[in-house]
Amino acid sequence: MTKKEIEAKLAELKSDYVRIQADMEKLVLVGGRTSTAEEKLIELEEEIKLMNRRLDELDEQ
Repeated sequence: MTKKEIEAKLAELKSDYVRIQADMEKLVLVGGRTSTAEEKLIELEEEIKLMNRRLDELDEQ
């Protein structure tokens, strides 16, 4: 992946994270089940970490 592709992917992942986090807050307020949202947030965190590592590797080259 190029640096621009990684940056675009990071922006997408962060946007998804914020959206799901807001959805989860709404679920908490109405007493809904949040486990699926929590799992998705964990997955997104891991993918964000991976993209950040790839970006760091490109910057080191």
